Amino acid sequence: MLDISGVPLDPGCYLYRDANGEVIYVGKAKSLRKRVRSYFQGNITDPKTSLLVSEISSVDYYVTSTEVEALLLEYNLINKYKPRYNISLKESHRYAYIRISDEDFPRLLVARDKEAPGKYYGPFVNAEDRDNIIKALRKAFGIRTCKRMRRSPCLRYHIGLCSAPCIGNISKGEYNGRIRSIERFLDGRVGDLVRDLKDEMELMSSEKSYEKAMMLRDQIQALSSLLERQHVERDKSYDEDIINYIVDIDNVCLMVFNVERGTLGAKSEFSFPYIEGFLDEFIIQYYSENDVPKEIIIPHELSDDAIAPFLIEKRGRPVKLKVPKRGRKKDLLDLVRRNIEARFLEGKNMVSALREQLRLEKDPKVIECIDISHISGSYTVGSLVQFRDGKPDKSNYRRFKIRTVDGIDDFSAVAEVVRRRYKRLMSEGSRMPDLVVIDGGKGQLTAALGELRSLGLKVPVISLAKKNEEVYVPGLSKPLDIPRRSKAINLLVQLRDESHRFALEYNKLLRSKGMFKDV
Repeated sequence: MLDISGVPLDPGCYLYRDANGEVIYVGKAKSLRKRVRSYFQGNITDPKTSLLVSEISSVDYYVTSTEVEALLLEYNLINKYKPRYNISLKESHRYAYIRISDEDFPRLLVARDKEAPGKYYGPFVNAEDRDNIIKALRKAFGIRTCKRMRRSPCLRYHIGLCSAPCIGNISKGEYNGRIRSIERFLDGRVGDLVRDLKDEMELMSSEKSYEKAMMLRDQIQALSSLLERQHVERDKSYDEDIINYIVDIDNVCLMVFNVERGTLGAKSEFSFPYIEGFLDEFIIQYYSENDVPKEIIIPHELSDDAIAPFLIEKRGRPVKLKVPKRGRKKDLLDLVRRNIEARFLEGKNMVSALREQLRLEKDPKVIECIDISHISGSYTVGSLVQFRDGKPDKSNYRRFKIRTVDGIDDFSAVAEVVRRRYKRLMSEGSRMPDLVVIDGGKGQLTAALGELRSLGLKVPVISLAKKNEEVYVPGLSKPLDIPRRSKAINLLVQLRDESHRFALEYNKLLRSKGMFKDV
């Protein structure tokens, strides 16, 4: 069973991946941890679900603000990854829009697509919620529903549901003012709108226009009880990135959400040492290698004035750098931050648990794991992956063509990788890792320890044997007694699996070329 203690209790979406890293199932949950735990409690009777559980190798997740957001995000992620264990979802009435028609006296309508002229809001993930919003807005603002405006009022006017523009009961200017209020509401500017309506209500009351004041009061009550704002999907015709971070002592944990045409496309995680002006440097490096969207939402202003022109030149079109203080874009920044806290705090908890189990003097914030891969002694390669604060730091991954070993000799191959890696770090004056993990048993551990000692290094080193996830440490003949479902073992298994994947990837590359080639 996976260690899911680090999965948060927040609402959101969870993604199950197989041993190859492929997303095989996407689900939503009011509480992520409770939902994920339910898959591993041994009471599953459905054969398909049992097969799914047998293939789960890791779990990823997105934290959302509400269950409604999770529902919409689930739909987006299923369309993105097309997991084989999910039902294939198609567009349906559930994901329709609200349209404000392009007429002198506009109407509020349900739209399945965006072909007709007008303004569109959504899509809405729940048909009942969408219909309730339309019904409440029509009632609160007296919006007409008739296709053709006759010269006599309809029943809706007589029961107080329509302002009856058909008989001139309301001017075009006042009616369209109500439409603008509805647009502000559907745009998510609910707080500003309600404040303005309250100010107007107080003014009407002070002027003893009690009928208008009561109408405004009813509008405020209707708006306040209506829409659960959706941060993840937004009706945009352009791409945007949302970037936020947290600083943890001397380390930066940063995340980028890519929103493509209003739909969450992907998220990327980064962890690196803190330096002054790191956000400026990150943006330059990131967008040197990635597409620049029309809009980039960031938590504060950049200090380098040359960055904006750089982004514009890279994109070939205008680029907006936004630092929102309120509204939906600020909510998006907060959502990214919650995901960072959930993701990186999980890694820190695993690192602390590993320190306790291994009785290390300090948290192993930087861990390197070494694995050897070959095909019957041919194409022998070594891989080294680095985790920082419990998360992969792919900029420090390394791979090695084994030069001094012929045939099957994993011990000597491990020794060569250890020697080459840490001799180079010494010559460069670079920081040593806080812990070295070797994929293997006592023999591989002994080989690695011997090389570290010959280099005069006192770096903590352990090994993890695949069969029963046994942890060996120098000086003990038997493995440590660490619970297999603990955070410590979970972190070591992630390291081992990632190093194995990276080594196998290099091995396949060399075999496809038919020759060794250093990278």
